[in-house]
Amino acid sequence: MPYAFKAIKANSLKTSLIILSLVFSISSIFLITSISNGIVSMYSSMLKSDGDIIITQKKISDTFFSNVNINLIEKIKTLNEVTKTSAIIVAASIVEDLPIVAVYGVSKNRFENYKLIKGSYPKQNEVLLGESIYENLKNKNEVLISNNKYKISGIFQSDIGFENGGVVLNISDASIIFNKSTSMIMVNSKIDTDIEKLVSKINLLDKNIEAKSTNSFVENYNQFKIIKTSSNVISFISFCMGLLTIASILSITINQRKSEFGIKRALGISMNKIVLQIINESLILGIFSFIIAFGISSLVLYFIKNSSFLHGYVNGEISFEIAIFILFTTLAISILGSIIPALNASKTDPMVLIQGDRI
Repeated sequence: MPYAFKAIKANSLKTSLIILSLVFSISSIFLITSISNGIVSMYSSMLKSDGDIIITQKKISDTFFSNVNINLIEKIKTLNEVTKTSAIIVAASIVEDLPIVAVYGVSKNRFENYKLIKGSYPKQNEVLLGESIYENLKNKNEVLISNNKYKISGIFQSDIGFENGGVVLNISDASIIFNKSTSMIMVNSKIDTDIEKLVSKINLLDKNIEAKSTNSFVENYNQFKIIKTSSNVISFISFCMGLLTIASILSITINQRKSEFGIKRALGISMNKIVLQIINESLILGIFSFIIAFGISSLVLYFIKNSSFLHGYVNGEISFEIAIFILFTTLAISILGSIIPALNASKTDPMVLIQGDRI
């Protein structure tokens, strides 16, 4: 191992290039994975905050396009297993000078989900603003949403970025703005309820709806699948870039160190020991790059989370599971990227070097 450090120091330029490329690849995987997981986690947390069952319009690709008749709530209330029903419109709109802001129209019994830090819950033609978006508004008394002015009744705080950077208003006002009854109906049931049986009962109430348990809805939500798939594809591309870069630069470095490996072969050092030396050097570079990438990624995520420009919509944290996964990914890049150069180094023939053939 000490010799591996000496070899790394002796090739400082190429070592720096390998570290730079690895840091870029590993940081990319860190950021893409953390941000995509953060987005999924925020939206799923919002959906799971209230309700055992979620009802949306049948055969829609996204909750933004869902339109469910809010009068269905009266029928659902007649079911013995149901303890509470609420409705929410999920949409986005221009708010003042901000190009796109999350807007939530909610039934009155959902206001308690928003933790007030100032003012009161909104009445008709009033809105409740998330702390993040409130700080970015010039006018602190009223707000313009889709060419309609609303009085600001209060400010709330939420750990969920989509909510903390959003606008909440009465569902009747949101219904007028977005021309829909409600996006989703949330249903709470008694503790001993068979959720799947209740879901079947609700689905029989209207042929145009689709009721699912909250967990089932989150697990099968199309947008989450798209985000995760996209994240995996981009991460795989970053993995391949790191793999190719470390293999290419190591190959050049090994070619310039042929005389060193030829002497070792002449001294009787086995091919396996030479291969192990190259892999050790690569692993040291990989671990060092991982530490740098972890620090850079954490710093970038901190600035993203606290950026007033993003209003908390983009968020991500490096969990222990993500860190371990990327550590093993880094080790895989280091080992796989060094195998071919290491094998080439171990096959160096001392006699060829003595004869002066450097090819």
